[in-house]
Amino acid sequence: MNLKNLISLIVVTLLLFSCSGSDDDPTTPNSSNPDPNPNNSTNITYNSHIKSIMSGNCTSCHGNPTTNSAPMSLTTYSEVKNSVETRGLIGRINNANNPMPQGGLMSQTNRDLIQQWKDQGFLEN
Repeated sequence: MNLKNLISLIVVTLLLFSCSGSDDDPTTPNSSNPDPNPNNSTNITYNSHIKSIMSGNCTSCHGNPTTNSAPMSLTTYSEVKNSVETRGLIGRINNANNPMPQGGLMSQTNRDLIQQWKDQGFLEN
């Protein structure tokens, strides 16, 4: 084998091994590229998801009893569900001009979970 053929063989071998066989498509979830919305097929429930969001962001004012002139409590499933259905809670938590909580909008993930909970029919457990 002459030098030209040897160099060609090495170059071809390097090219073959440098090509990846993995799927690097950013739209396909994998271990290095997790699903950007991991809850898209998960049932969102009050007890597993929403209760902790309310406790961490809302009940300092919307507790039982309420403080800081909060108009309603958000400490139970029925209170939160009623507030979403009749008091515009989702609109309020998404309002950048008059945000709830008053310190600023909670994370987009939390707001999306509350919307998803509503869209899935307000599952409790």
